[in-house]
Amino acid sequence: MQQYEVAARVRQVIDAAGVSAREFARRIVIDPSKLSRSLNGSRRFTAAELARIADIGGVDANWLLGAAATFTVLPASPPPSEPAPAPEGGRPLQIVRETVRLIAERGFHAVRVADIATACRTSTAAIHYHFPGRDELLEAAVRWCMDEDTRRRAAATEGTDHAGDELRLLLDLQTPRTEQQRRQWCVWLDLWAEAARSTTVGQLHREYYRQWRTTVSDVIRRGVDQGVFRPVDPDGAALTLTALIDGLASQVLATAPGSPGTGTGAQAMHDALTTHVDTCLTAPAA
Repeated sequence: MQQYEVAARVRQVIDAAGVSAREFARRIVIDPSKLSRSLNGSRRFTAAELARIADIGGVDANWLLGAAATFTVLPASPPPSEPAPAPEGGRPLQIVRETVRLIAERGFHAVRVADIATACRTSTAAIHYHFPGRDELLEAAVRWCMDEDTRRRAAATEGTDHAGDELRLLLDLQTPRTEQQRRQWCVWLDLWAEAARSTTVGQLHREYYRQWRTTVSDVIRRGVDQGVFRPVDPDGAALTLTALIDGLASQVLATAPGSPGTGTGAQAMHDALTTHVDTCLTAPAA
């Protein structure tokens, strides 16, 4: 079957789901640009991607691959004797969320597929059905973390026009105060090490940091235009600030929560970042 016909059938699944292509990409845990290229015929869907599409769309995978059958959404399977609650966003997204949680707790190389299957209340075969190898699962986990981080930043700064206020909101988000923030940073620290060994993860890592530094640079540039910040080089200032965030966060993660007087705490990190902004970026009062 020609890839254009496969793409047409995938479009039917997306339309039936009633969501945007970007949201559908999030649910099957692939880069939206990959989905876009596959839909316009310039890239082939992988077997694992088609399996996830069939699962999320509730359709027969054979139909996606060209079986002479009409488009029909399959009925839900009968519940097992001890049913697990339906995973929010579908099974692939659940697998990735649980993978991220386990990476934060144990480190990527200490997490087994059997552990992920247990956390999802499914089988290892189901994990391999959606993500055939550890590399693909790690890539999906990195993409999900990137997407979640970008989504949280956008939600936190929506409607904020003052560049100084927006930069401080970004600093708040990057300070690991809560258990969720610490878990997120634990995952990033583990992925940094993996990025040095994996070409795929390394490319994702570089792309994420390019986007993150661009976000900070744009805020600083807008602050300079507003007269809120000194006339600094936005790109250079963003590089310095993001490096300071990373270094301080790694020290905070090495300090047990609730251990005052030892190491670097979250509040000390936030105070240091605020002092840096006030001293090096904030324009003197008129």
